[in-house]
Amino acid sequence: MSLLVISGAVIRMGGRVLLNEADLTIDPGRRIGLVGRNGAGKSTLLKAIAGELALDGGDIRLSSRARMATVRQEAPEGPMSLLETVLQGDPERLALLAETETAEPHRLAEIHDRLVTIGADSAPARAATILAGLGFDEAAQARPVAEFSGGWRMRVALATALFANPDLLLLDEPTNHLDLEATMWLESWLARFPGAALVVSHDRGLLDRAVQAIAHLDKGKISLTPGGFDEFVRIRTERAMQQTRAAERVAVERAHIQSFIDRFRAKATKARQAQARIKALARLPQIDSVVEDAPTHFNFPEPQRLAPPILALDRVDIGYGTTRILKNVNLTVDMDDRIALLGANGNGKSTLAKLLAGRLEQLGGEVRRGPKLKVGYFAQHQTEELALSENPIDHMARAIPNAPPPKLRAQLARFGLDADRAETPISNLSGGEKARLLLALATRDAPQLLILDEPTNHLDIDARDALVKALSDFQGAVLLITHDPNLVELVADRLWLVGDGTVKPFDGDLDDYRTLLVERARPAAKAGTVTRKDDRRERAEARAALAPIRKKARDAEKRIALLAAERAKIEAKLADPAIYSPGRSSEVTAANTRLAAIAKESAAAEEAWLMAEEELEAAS
Repeated sequence: MSLLVISGAVIRMGGRVLLNEADLTIDPGRRIGLVGRNGAGKSTLLKAIAGELALDGGDIRLSSRARMATVRQEAPEGPMSLLETVLQGDPERLALLAETETAEPHRLAEIHDRLVTIGADSAPARAATILAGLGFDEAAQARPVAEFSGGWRMRVALATALFANPDLLLLDEPTNHLDLEATMWLESWLARFPGAALVVSHDRGLLDRAVQAIAHLDKGKISLTPGGFDEFVRIRTERAMQQTRAAERVAVERAHIQSFIDRFRAKATKARQAQARIKALARLPQIDSVVEDAPTHFNFPEPQRLAPPILALDRVDIGYGTTRILKNVNLTVDMDDRIALLGANGNGKSTLAKLLAGRLEQLGGEVRRGPKLKVGYFAQHQTEELALSENPIDHMARAIPNAPPPKLRAQLARFGLDADRAETPISNLSGGEKARLLLALATRDAPQLLILDEPTNHLDIDARDALVKALSDFQGAVLLITHDPNLVELVADRLWLVGDGTVKPFDGDLDDYRTLLVERARPAAKAGTVTRKDDRRERAEARAALAPIRKKARDAEKRIALLAAERAKIEAKLADPAIYSPGRSSEVTAANTRLAAIAKESAAAEEAWLMAEEELEAAS
């Protein structure tokens, strides 16, 4: 029997049709990811399922006695502790415990049986485990909700929904308020969740590792594809190709029939045949257009090259006032670096980013910056600083004084803000469009260092893919703070671990970091006994021992790719006849000198890569 059935659902909002006779069925225990472009109606559909919004047509039926949980949009508040707040997520348990105070003896036995059935005794421990997974230690769990910021309180709202252990769980962008560590925990929790779930997310990692099917909301309809997001993309691509081929065949047939009609319609002897062809033309199938909405493209301006290091920290202390959050930090940044910061929220990642961006002065030590260094800084909290009554053109004009309008529009267009959106008041822009404006503002001066603090919040999957491609093409340094593992894996080649009051390079990749988190969370095995946990720990230590060698291989591979790209640019420059014009001989000499150097550097990088691969092969 199906748990949830959506039949012919119609929802209209502001004159737009978001759902147009949409259908979806969710069976018990089925975890489904709901995807679609920004504004397609995903969050609206979740509100309709939760009963917060009435349909304009159709029907939504939830199985009788089925329990449903969703994350409240408003953050919890008040004097109650975090643990007590989460325990409120199971109203049946609370009602039964309250009834024990006044129940008759025969009813008391029934209550105790039910409490045992729902695991009431283990509820506090289960709630504490969920809170710990979302980043709250034992001391934090005992503190009042009111002491935490809005982002942390939204984590408590998420914990409350997870604790409810419902038959159907509705989650709308659950990772938006999580750090990378909590996102990884949520992925594993959802993968083990025995109930059904409908998850709206733009996190490809979550959609690949935690759901069993993808529901795609597009043009008012919902289509269901088995598997994770990668499988959805593969199947959708194949369908589009088949659809294109079918459309081409029908187009050829239409052209052939139309040609006959045009030639013989006026001839009496052929009139009957022409009428027959007209009927045949009408019977040809109508192939839906396979043309998607305009693809999303981002384009970062190319920065001026600077000598390394462009930024260096020497025994730097970082914090606010007299409070030192990070101490004795020693780091360098070059233009070719792609760095991701690891570490739980509250450890100082954003504080470090502010120092590197020049928004915060060090409390001790020395910060050395290249004399011509420009830093682009993006942070989600900057959306609060946007003037709601103004439009993107107004903001860009203030950021680039005296710039002509075409230059302002060109910078906005780099991030998909076309002419209409450029003149739309900020109050009417979506969260994703505001994020694009912040990216445009952060990169207006062609910075050599781009610092991105949670850049993917509110970006849909297409926009996230566009960001990955743009960062791959960007010729400057990148420092990332993100909860999106996919972004880290595709962009970063260096990891810095922020924790225990300092910052240090992490020798390993994201899988090694996942293993480290698991090992930290796992209680120590009893001394003198060999368990599966010991075996897993030993394997993790073995992988960690190889991490520096794997990093050498990755670094060498990246160096080879960068040198190849530089060589291609120089060769294209030398292929331009204009460079050989009088007065430019020094450019030709410099280009040829650099080509010779690139050849030597490429050979060295290839040798380093081969040696690292041989070491890995010998150790495997």
